[in-house]
Amino acid sequence: MPLTSHRRLTVSATLIAALAAGLAPATHAFAATPREAVPTAATVPAPDMEGVTAALEAAVANGAPGAMARLSGPDGVRTRTVGVRDRVTGAPMDVRSRFRIGSVSKTFSTVVLLQLVQEGRLTLDSPVNTYLPGLLPDDRITVRHLLTHRSGLADYTDRMFADTVPGFESVRNRVFSFQELVDLSLALPRTTEPGVSYKYSNANFVVVGMLIEKLTSRPVADAYQRRVFEPLGLRDTSYVHPETRIEGRHVRGYLHPDAAGDPLVDSTEQTVSWAQSAGAVISSPADLNTFTGALMRGRLLSPAMMEEMTTVTPTDATNTRFYGLGLRRYDLSCGVRVYGHTGTVQGFYTYAFSTRDGRRSLSAMANASNRGAVNTALGGTLEAAFCGPKPAAVPSSRAASPSGARDVSSLPAERDLPERH
Repeated sequence: MPLTSHRRLTVSATLIAALAAGLAPATHAFAATPREAVPTAATVPAPDMEGVTAALEAAVANGAPGAMARLSGPDGVRTRTVGVRDRVTGAPMDVRSRFRIGSVSKTFSTVVLLQLVQEGRLTLDSPVNTYLPGLLPDDRITVRHLLTHRSGLADYTDRMFADTVPGFESVRNRVFSFQELVDLSLALPRTTEPGVSYKYSNANFVVVGMLIEKLTSRPVADAYQRRVFEPLGLRDTSYVHPETRIEGRHVRGYLHPDAAGDPLVDSTEQTVSWAQSAGAVISSPADLNTFTGALMRGRLLSPAMMEEMTTVTPTDATNTRFYGLGLRRYDLSCGVRVYGHTGTVQGFYTYAFSTRDGRRSLSAMANASNRGAVNTALGGTLEAAFCGPKPAAVPSSRAASPSGARDVSSLPAERDLPERH
């Protein structure tokens, strides 16, 4: 989904080979990018709102009942909606609506944990077992490894949702404990040695939730509310686990079955207990803009913690996608870097990103999942919002761009959950 940047950072061939082989050194900073100059609003191209609309329309054309985007910046707020938020009533998509944000929740969880680091309650490079004795079978797994998806803990959702709709229905109303989810992960082979390579796993942020509750002696919902939701005035954002309903005006989510032609499954009401601190937050486009913008401007974390959070390593060989501490960085075709997270939960795809100075923020959502083409199309809102109109096409499709940039449609969207097509 993100594009190769003509101003991307140079990474050695040796490093790329090591990443591909999973042999990079076991340290959090082995491929860390140097500290960047924070771009100003003047360096970000004017948004292409027609392009944003086109991306939303493409998401709907590929199987989403509806899609929406909200862009905030120095010149105000712009919104676009396409399709419906409820297939039964025909209610049009409404940018004021709440929805399930999936793995964007991981950034909320990270903020809370890093605030606890600031308060001296834990350190990033200490073993997880220091704080949760005996939880993990390897004392080498550190707190930082959880936040960067380098622990090697298997993602239990791969097996849980191997058959998309039956898997979902089996957990839709189930309430798991954190320990039960960790046990599901530990029953599977580990994916890598601690610190060696990036491997996305929801199990990492289940353990983050356990750390938050252990260190605060309160439910994770309380930590979200007191440390993030209330300080930022996020009135549409909530963590209601294990309740199943989304209160107030909301979007209904639709899950695509694996078999082509089978009817969509309304997946709106569920506990999301299978994810919890890895993906159970509910929010709205305005609140997501506020959250990512405030985070990037330093309203939630100290400069030192922001430096830790935004120190990133590559997640694939394209050198356009990176992960810091509970935070993605995408390098777009125009050289702009955006920070935030993607989210996938049954019935919803979400993108929530801001520039490093926090002055321009985009949130986009399509009310479908298990349809990769929808996710890829929705990701096109980033290019339009932060890079402006595309330049005229090169006459020859084989002609290489001097910058090495590639169109968004040439890259698959990153996924937070298994996809079955």
